[in-house]
Order: sequence, then C-alpha cells, then structure tokens
Amino acid sequence: MSCAFSLLESCHLPCSRYLSTTFRFSRGCYQMPRPIKHKTLCLCKNMQTVACELVKASYVPAPQTKPKDQSLAKVETIGAFQKLPMVMPSVDIFQSASRKAKRVLPTKGIANVAKRERNRGAKQLDALMKELAVPLRGYIENFPKRIYLHPYERSLIELTFGAGNYEEVLKKVDALRKKVVSVGKEHASLCAKSLSKKEAEERLTEGLEKLQEIFKCEGQAIDDLLYIAKTLRAMPVVDLEMPTLCLVGAPNVGKSSLVRLLSTGKPEVCNYPFTTRGILMGHITLDYQHFQVTDTPGLLKRCDEDRNNLEKLTLAVLSHLPTAILYVHDLSGQCGMSPSDQFIIYKEISERFGNHLWLDVISKCDLLKESPVVFITEDREVDHLELAKYRKIGPKGALRVSVKNEDGIDKLKTKVHELLMAQMERIKSKRIQDNIEVA
Repeated sequence: MSCAFSLLESCHLPCSRYLSTTFRFSRGCYQMPRPIKHKTLCLCKNMQTVACELVKASYVPAPQTKPKDQSLAKVETIGAFQKLPMVMPSVDIFQSASRKAKRVLPTKGIANVAKRERNRGAKQLDALMKELAVPLRGYIENFPKRIYLHPYERSLIELTFGAGNYEEVLKKVDALRKKVVSVGKEHASLCAKSLSKKEAEERLTEGLEKLQEIFKCEGQAIDDLLYIAKTLRAMPVVDLEMPTLCLVGAPNVGKSSLVRLLSTGKPEVCNYPFTTRGILMGHITLDYQHFQVTDTPGLLKRCDEDRNNLEKLTLAVLSHLPTAILYVHDLSGQCGMSPSDQFIIYKEISERFGNHLWLDVISKCDLLKESPVVFITEDREVDHLELAKYRKIGPKGALRVSVKNEDGIDKLKTKVHELLMAQMERIKSKRIQDNIEVA
C-alpha cells in the first residue's frame, strides 16, 4: 500500500475566517462549510511529490528508481544484414508511383469543371508525393544505424564501403524524401488554387515533371542503397553461439585449400596472393555437431596503418568474433613470402590475440627440404635462435600437413575437433557468466 503527499511551500496572508473553519459530519462524510470569500494573496514557491509505503501504520518513503535510458542499450547481436528491407531501383519506384497516382479520381459531386480538374490535379500530385516518400521513409527507418550494430558488422560496413559512406547514402536518401515532400506539397497547393481547367492541367503537368526531374537527378542515392543492401545481405552469416575456426596466415600459404578440405566452404584456390577477397564461411560436422570455418585474407608484414581493407577484415574477425585460430605457415618458399617475414607476422598476431585458442599448421610439407629455405633478401647470418628454429621446423608443436598427398590430414581433423570442442566450452562458460551478471 502506498500513498503520495504533496508538500507545498507557500507564503500567504493569514485569513482568520479560514483558520476558524470547522468540519461537521453528515451522512457518512465530512463537509466543510462554504467560507466567506475574501481576497487572499497566495505565492507558491515549489511543489514536490513524495511516494511513501504504509508499513505498520507508519509512512516510509519508497526508494526512487531512475528510468533506464534506452539509447544507451548495447546491441551485441549479429544478423542485422539479413533483416534489411528490399530496395527497389529508383526508376521502378517512380514508375509504380506514377501509375498509382494517375488512377486517382476527383472527389465525387463536383459539378464545376474547373473545380473538378483542380481537385483531381491536387489529389494526384499528393498521391504521387506520398507514393514516392513512403518507401524512402521505410528505407531510412529500417536500415540500422551503425552504433546499434555488432562491432564485427560495423567493421564490415566500414571496410566494404569506406568510412562514412553508408551514413552518407542514407542521408542522401532522406534528403531526397524531404525534397519530394516539399515539392509535392507546393505544386499540389498551386494546383488547388488554379482558376481554370487549363491552368489546373498545366499545374498538374508541371508538378509531375518537377518530381520526375528530382528523382532522375537525385535517385542515384536509392540505387546506391540498393547496392549496399545486396552486398550486405550476401555477407556470410556468423552464429556467435557456434564454435568458429578461423584460418589465418600470410597470403598464398594454403588456407583456402585447407578450408575446402575441412569444411563445406569452396573458396577459390589459385597460386597468387590475395585470392581470398573477403570472409568466406564453411561448416564442419563432426560427431553430429556443427561448427563454422572462416577463410580470411592473408596478412603482410606491415603496420596496421598501412594495411589494406582485406587485411583489416581479417583483424576485424579476430578482434570481434569468438574464434579459435588455425594459423597456417608455409616454409617451402612457394607462397612468395620469406619464412623470416612470416615469423614476424606470426609473432605479432600471436601476441595480439594470444587469448584465443590456437593451433599451428605447416602446409605443403611435401615440398619441404632438409635445409631451410632462405630468400635472397634475408640475412643468413642473423643471430636469432628462435627464427633459425622457425625456418627449419616452424613453431613448437606445429602439425605438418600436405593437401596434395593428404599427409597429416586425419591428425589435423582430430586436433581441429578438440580445438572446437574447447571453444564450445568457452562459449558456454561465457554465456553462464553473462546470465549471472544480468541477474
């Protein structure tokens, strides 16, 4: 049970008539005699409402809770790209709107020809304006804002279309919508004020041509939005609750070949760098359990500021998705990058993402020779024991495999299964921890 009091701080001129007023009881209720009216000055300073709970015949102030700010809620789910609305080409939008607007008839019962014509013109221009503006407003409302997307999806948008281009296209579409509404209302008003049938017809034609010109000149923004929607919907869907194996390494070390061998993914396999031009997704089924496998673009030896968007895409996957890493090394000299450079990249990535579950694989072991491969650009006399060991046998505990001869493939599949099962346990533990924090 609760009660609310209004505390009124006021100062007023005393009135003896009110102070001497008494209550009398009549028919089960209190009635106050009607006081004699006197002019009274009343100045209110402040009024505050306090909520109280009734506990054992005493009023106890209730705890005040602040309303939650919905704008600060974090959205951490993936899958917004598959919910994007279907965008029509600008030409199709205008043609469809024109056909519907032409079918609009004047209001019945108007006998005067001039009035009937200006009524028809105004209604058709208004209908065309609405048919053009409504779908544009739907695009603006249903395309998600970047701040509400998962960090991985935000990175995909920025790296695919460039920084700020996604928001810029949406702004242009919204500007087109506002212009269509403004021009449509203006010409509909002019048509409604026509004095003759001929003038009404001219106003109608002028308004239709003006709206068509606007859509022809600025409709490219809609076509750009259509391209964005198609590109984003084609992005691979990542399930955050499903363990994911991410293949990482330098370009052309054999990542795509391993993805084709381990999963249902069919990436392009060629003997040149940057064959993988995006994130490719495949799936593995082991012991009736499903897992995800991603093939990522290769990394070069350079700082983050100099990396291209393909390399940044790989780093985005490792930064924002809960993945286990299968790092692929090529010590045969066939990938075009020296083992020394691969070693530097490997050390950087392993230190940067050391919290991920990890498995090292040396590919193309059928091409390895007894003596380590040393490129001309490398310093043969470098005094680095770890690098010298890496050139010869690779990282400690690395598996040697050959896709061509299928050497070590069975052992690789077993290790991958163990790695993904460990990743599944991590995901379950994190989910339990998140539920406890929410509770």
